[in-house]
Amino acid sequence: MNRIAMWSGPRNISTAMLRSFGSRPDTAVSDEPLYAHYLKVTGVAHPGRDEVLAAHESDWRKVADELTGPVPGGRAIWYQKHMAHHLLPSIERSWLDRLTHAFLIREPDEMVASLLKTFPGAGLPDTGLPQQSEIFDRVADRIGRAPPVVLASDVLRDPREQLTALCDALGIAFLPVMLAWPAGRRETDGAWAPYWYTAVETSTGFEPYRPRRVELSPGQARLVDECRPYYEKLYAQRLTS
Repeated sequence: MNRIAMWSGPRNISTAMLRSFGSRPDTAVSDEPLYAHYLKVTGVAHPGRDEVLAAHESDWRKVADELTGPVPGGRAIWYQKHMAHHLLPSIERSWLDRLTHAFLIREPDEMVASLLKTFPGAGLPDTGLPQQSEIFDRVADRIGRAPPVVLASDVLRDPREQLTALCDALGIAFLPVMLAWPAGRRETDGAWAPYWYTAVETSTGFEPYRPRRVELSPGQARLVDECRPYYEKLYAQRLTS
């Protein structure tokens, strides 16, 4: 069994990647399993907070036990979509060693501009980049090599090539069904889907890559500068073919 933890930052193509892996007949998927714990501990007032806390487990220990336990439905692969900033400092880390890890990153200027439109008070920890860097180092030290990193814009430019490279790095076969999926909501979507998944629910595949012109305010530029060392470290390890 292959339990894949994909660590992403916000304002990325993480849900499209969830749809992609969810299209595989051999793969179970989980959607942001640490989100309820994050909301409970931080007290942040995200849209749908009450629904999320009512519908999802908020004890990280129980979540970790589940994520490292039997794969749902007896499938061969379990793709777990994680927001890296949900891995709070108070969460013990040893259970991570029982998962296979990968990382999804986005250019920090685009990510920050999008993030601050939705959450104007967001800071460096909310980007997930420090947490991605921490997990990356832990995994690399344990397995003796860099775990796979994919850049969102690379995936959008050539989904087949990037997904093939990612699957190779994860030790699984690429399946063409990963390139397309039916529109609509999924039973596996989190309780926050009505607030965040409007666009992905109409999608039937990865959207074509479109360069974005980003103009940053001084505050946004400062946050991008804070992000850049973490991003560049991960970017240097991204899959290129």
